Amino acid sequence: MMEGKDSFTVAVDAMGGDFAPREIVKGAIRAAQENGHKILLVGDESALEVELSNYEVGKLDIIVVASEGVIEETDNPIRAIKEKPYASVVQAARLVKSGDAHAFVTMGSTGAAMAAATLEMGLLDNIDRPAIGGPLFGGLSRTVFGGLSRTVLMDLGSNVDCRPSRLLGFAALGVAFARVIQGIENPRVGILSVGSEEGKGNRQTKEAYPLFKESNLNFIGNVEGMDILLDKADVVVCDGFVGNILMKYTEGLGMALLKHMPDLLGASLPAEISAQISKKLVEMTSPAEVGGGGPLFGINGTAIVGHGRANGENVAQAIIMAENVVKGGLIEAMSKELAALNQLG
Repeated sequence: MMEGKDSFTVAVDAMGGDFAPREIVKGAIRAAQENGHKILLVGDESALEVELSNYEVGKLDIIVVASEGVIEETDNPIRAIKEKPYASVVQAARLVKSGDAHAFVTMGSTGAAMAAATLEMGLLDNIDRPAIGGPLFGGLSRTVFGGLSRTVLMDLGSNVDCRPSRLLGFAALGVAFARVIQGIENPRVGILSVGSEEGKGNRQTKEAYPLFKESNLNFIGNVEGMDILLDKADVVVCDGFVGNILMKYTEGLGMALLKHMPDLLGASLPAEISAQISKKLVEMTSPAEVGGGGPLFGINGTAIVGHGRANGENVAQAIIMAENVVKGGLIEAMSKELAALNQLG
């Protein structure tokens, strides 16, 4: 069981991600070294012992927890969990449920993480589906080149079809995140649409509008795609189909900048400086770089899911985020926001 109110124990799915277990172990060790976290490394015992042998870990609080199997991106999450009940991500979620860890972190399949967290940890009251959200630009607490918008976008891909009432629930989760993690006292909430006027949008957004308007949220109306960059709203809500396309477009934008910016800047800036600028732009537009990952919204406990291409630094950042979520009381704040909505409804 966990010890001490100031201690932090995290279960890390060491087998999830494109560069697992190498980069996962590297990031976990970094978090243990720099922040004193207790790490439960969940995965293939022999493979993890080999990775750990490359480091001086004698004084670190790292424990290997054996698991059996890995749920891949191509697997059907629910079916895979039934077939692999002791897979690494399931075991990691189970450690949170049992009270042996405050949170779990994975860079593996988002669908598997969501299914494992839902089955093992359950959902908060007043919500029927978990969601993925977070800021597309600028990280959670840092600014670059004067800072880009930290607008929280909900949902980023877990729910491609949404009822209007579900969008309202996602907004409440996003508001809690903006308050606890970003320190915004009264977050402005908008619905992502094709125009700012009340009557603009598709059937989903038009039906959602009156629900938002009658809620206790600080609803500012519809917002357009460009408004995400212009700090018009603190929380922007859409279904996961639109949100995921927007997120992937943002990531592609960063890749394109990395490819073309050195040539565009080469004539006026030294090559080293133009390369640094390009790299920074990629960091601002890559989901893997924005805080290392993001929490699963609506889960009754803390689960952080990172990008599959995450490196050791990203993993360490995700572990720090997990600690911030737990110690900041994000889950409790989400529960209160959902309860307030339910009372009105």
